[in-house]
Amino acid sequence: MKVYYHLDEFEKPEKTVVTTGTFDGVHVGHQKIISRLVDVANKTGAESVILTFFPHPRMVLHQDLDIKLIQTLKERIRELGKTGLDHLIIHPFSKEFSRLSSLEFVRNILVNQLGVESLVIGYDHHFGRNREGTFEHLKEFGPVYGFKVEEIQVQDVDQISVSSTKIRKALNAGDVISAATFLTRPFELEGVVVKGKQLGRKLGFPTANIQISESYKICPKNGVYAVDVLHDETYYKGMLNIGYRPTVDGEDLSIEVHIFNFDKQIYSETIRVFLNKMIREEIKFDSISELKKQLEKDKIQVENG
Repeated sequence: MKVYYHLDEFEKPEKTVVTTGTFDGVHVGHQKIISRLVDVANKTGAESVILTFFPHPRMVLHQDLDIKLIQTLKERIRELGKTGLDHLIIHPFSKEFSRLSSLEFVRNILVNQLGVESLVIGYDHHFGRNREGTFEHLKEFGPVYGFKVEEIQVQDVDQISVSSTKIRKALNAGDVISAATFLTRPFELEGVVVKGKQLGRKLGFPTANIQISESYKICPKNGVYAVDVLHDETYYKGMLNIGYRPTVDGEDLSIEVHIFNFDKQIYSETIRVFLNKMIREEIKFDSISELKKQLEKDKIQVENG
């Protein structure tokens, strides 16, 4: 998969099959669209193209919302790279770009810059200024500019329509199991290990404190989670704590993981943590000894699945 960070970097092939959207999470609904995109491209001898954007349009148009995303840009690229896609264009989204009319978007971007022969879009897709463009518009534009258009219907998982918004809501509730079902994989946090106050070590539960540099990355509900940790291409079991450590009067949000059967110094290294299940919510204990007893119970629960 070739990655471009601006539309102007892309040299259009003879034939392309295109889809466009934000694809935050690359969830099961996105996967259905991309699978169809790649399939059509393979059958027609065309090259598959995704046009996506960064920053997320809502970050630009609704800055007061403070939207949090399921994936960092790096995570999104990594996941899309597994799909068989030929070209990924990540175009900088701006207020100026948002003012393109639906006609200008189709004619200038899809046709002239991307050379679209077939367009595959998701259910209820909107585009152009004020989201004025619809599937009906595309059906009208298609014959005029010589491309086909196909709409993929909403993806259901156990009769629940899947969307990035529903995944964010699940994560905010600590429901990482539902999030994993919608994503078809565990939700992950990736960051650099930094030095903390080493309180966990004093309790017999040394932790790797994770610093996530992307402020827009969503963080699930505070609590303790059963996790898998990927370090240096090896997976380890562990338990993750997200919260303010109220028992020791913590002031800042911390994300720290106790990795089972692991005794390496990994400061400044990057690790990936995959959240499998919430064990309990964050609790303030009456004493450090009570906290330690609970951590021992948490570990047993995680080890027993």
